[in-house]
Amino acid sequence: MAYTGDPVLMDDLLFRPVHSLIDQSLHSKMGATTTNGDGFGIGWYGEGPRPALFKCIEPAWNESNLRELATQIRTPLMFAHVRASTGTPVQRTNCHPFRYENRLWMHNGAVHGFHLMKRDLAMAVDTSLYDAIRGSTDSEMLFYLALTFGLTDDPFTGVAKAVGFVEDVGARLGIENPMQGTLATTDGSSVWVFRYSTERKTRSLFYSADIKAIRAQHPEVEVLYQLGDDTRFVVSEPLRDLEGAWLKVPESSAGVVRGSNQEFRPFAPISPVRSM
Repeated sequence: MAYTGDPVLMDDLLFRPVHSLIDQSLHSKMGATTTNGDGFGIGWYGEGPRPALFKCIEPAWNESNLRELATQIRTPLMFAHVRASTGTPVQRTNCHPFRYENRLWMHNGAVHGFHLMKRDLAMAVDTSLYDAIRGSTDSEMLFYLALTFGLTDDPFTGVAKAVGFVEDVGARLGIENPMQGTLATTDGSSVWVFRYSTERKTRSLFYSADIKAIRAQHPEVEVLYQLGDDTRFVVSEPLRDLEGAWLKVPESSAGVVRGSNQEFRPFAPISPVRSM
């Protein structure tokens, strides 16, 4: 889940929604697995430009420290993720979100055949970035590939080249449909999101409609009046069943959310090898 808007308590984002992220960790309706108990993480922006992280390998529903923090911390921008391991170890450094300087990154999905591609992917990471890799997941490797290919200057192109490189390596090694997933990244001001898989059957991703329009359609829902007009959510599964509140990110698409504005466009991988 990604939230951007007026500063709100984390508790209102993580625990209070009917189908909150904590509920989804136990009862996912659209994910690849129903239970996601292999750790969790939150990243948020506060007083300084660099985001803070809180990660734990306990299931999100079983970590009392998370609830303690959530009742005291307000943030205008937060990433939150519950993890179901796809084969890499259950350890803190493998929990999302991942951070580099002022940026956060999350990935819901998998690089299929990662154990076969890992060496080739790692060798492509810029040497100035490689030492910052802390874990062993395909998701973190994707982040550092995107940084290598220009994420900081142009997130759309940086991610397209990272995904294109994964598909290039997968094709060379005979791996079918190597890329699967939804991605989110932020610099603390804007949020970029991506929905793509090689086989064009990507996991679900939704963004919230204009909050003023949702209030007009559902005036009886009191919580909507506690959210600012610039509020936007990006989620794998809707947090609450409200007609007209959630819009599906189209297949093979990318978008950027800045305040109350969002812009989406078609997304296609770029082969960094062929574009050189």
